[in-house]
Amino acid sequence: MVKSRLLLAAFLFTIFFVPFLIVTAQAWTGIYHLEHEWVKIWINQDGTIDLLYDIDLKLDSGDSISRVYVGQPQRDFTIGEAFDEHGSQLAASDSSSGSDYKVQVTLKGALEAGESAKFSLITNVAGMLYNDTMNPGNLGMQFTPSWYNADVNDLRIKIVLPPNLNSTEVKTTQEAYWNTTATENGRLTVYWETQNLSPNEQYPVGISFPDDYLPDYRPEQPSTDIEFEIIAFAVVGVIVASLAVGIAIYFVQKKPYKAPKLSMETLGIRRGLTAVEASYLLEMKPTQIVTEILYSLLKKRVVWTETTKPSLKLKIMPEFKDNKGTAEKPLRYYEIDFLNAVRGNGTLEEEKLAQTVMFLRDTVEQKLRGYSRQDTKDYYRKITVKAWAQVEQAGTPDLASKAYDEQLLWLLLDPKYRSRTETVFQNLTFEPDPLWFWYWYGYRNYHPNPTYKPNVASTTQPSKPPTIPGADFANNIATAVEKTSSNIVLSIEKFANAILPAPPPVKASRSPTRQGSDCVCACHACACACACVSCACACAGGGVG
Repeated sequence: MVKSRLLLAAFLFTIFFVPFLIVTAQAWTGIYHLEHEWVKIWINQDGTIDLLYDIDLKLDSGDSISRVYVGQPQRDFTIGEAFDEHGSQLAASDSSSGSDYKVQVTLKGALEAGESAKFSLITNVAGMLYNDTMNPGNLGMQFTPSWYNADVNDLRIKIVLPPNLNSTEVKTTQEAYWNTTATENGRLTVYWETQNLSPNEQYPVGISFPDDYLPDYRPEQPSTDIEFEIIAFAVVGVIVASLAVGIAIYFVQKKPYKAPKLSMETLGIRRGLTAVEASYLLEMKPTQIVTEILYSLLKKRVVWTETTKPSLKLKIMPEFKDNKGTAEKPLRYYEIDFLNAVRGNGTLEEEKLAQTVMFLRDTVEQKLRGYSRQDTKDYYRKITVKAWAQVEQAGTPDLASKAYDEQLLWLLLDPKYRSRTETVFQNLTFEPDPLWFWYWYGYRNYHPNPTYKPNVASTTQPSKPPTIPGADFANNIATAVEKTSSNIVLSIEKFANAILPAPPPVKASRSPTRQGSDCVCACHACACACACVSCACACAGGGVG
């Protein structure tokens, strides 16, 4: 009898206390935040949704992070695929427990304090659309993005509605930042955004539209079968209790669990990148990367800028009319692509310029394979520091300006190039080299009272240029670079939208039909009618480990 009571006590202990001990032993501790959480939803004709998460997470302090859990709004979901920012496929598995539905995404390497990880995950979720009882004849959906025990700096949600919907037929829940409608491949989209969410703060959104646009879909009513849930919970409890005994023995015999730290052999630093290639690695904006390419062509006297407003208008020098280099001045692949983007009238074609950036991106990513990305970033930041040292340590104005010319493309990688240029040259006076195409381009187009016109056609020493005060020199350089980035093309939005990530493949069966972490961006028209939407609320929390 005593033995039976002891066994019963041990059994009850494993049910009620061992799971707690396990959770405690495995609990992750630390501080992290999400730079952004972008969500895109496509509503399919079969009533399912394709759900895309694009997440940028940074570990501030604490234990390393090797897994990220992304909440799912319903139990009936199918995992597509997950990819990191470099296009590498990540392992994604169902990590749901009870009514806590989530996908575990395993990172390529464990994050340490100060490091970031960007990845996208796409799933297909069923059972999201219900009859909207407050708007008879409509289907409604409520959705809450996965929330985390962490700050979220930037949250965006875009829903792509079924084809042929008119904006007057769509109703949305009232939200402080719901903004607009736009179209994607002819399909209406609705967009929300908010910033600076607190840990575990939720941001629900909802839409409603006529059910005629999903003619073959018949929604199920939310289940209220409490008895089934109780039975299911009891069965799960028995299974967990049975496993707990074995796990308890394991923990007695083994050391406490510690999250694994992954490491990978690399080739170290990837040397040999040009300043333009390094501009992508150092995460400069696409317009800044294109400006770097323009300046590399100006330094080689390949192009000349005739006008800058409302956008750049370029003239290709005669010896480069075939968009190829010469024996004395060979062109790099991105310079050739840039020249191919120049229209006959001298303006830049947005789509071809976007292709230039994408090919540069893909080439650099290929070069980085097997190398340490972070070490390589640090290496090229040090090159920029050394370039500034050469300029700052020059003994005369002529030597300082000569060093500045030689190191120009590296100096432009410094986010503080304007202030540093002003500091270096503010008390100097000198004559700029008459062959500095990059300087005279800015002087002719951005100086308020230009007094010197360079001989564009000449490759020999033209007439002597005027003496330039250092402050004017510095201001001209910084102004030209900044305004070039703003006016590189007529439509910056068209250029930006043409830059797409490499689309990851998707699986068959009921896997998501969409792919890629394309832009989730704001629009400007406001046409949806606000209304209460009655349907089952879809909520899901996430986490890390």
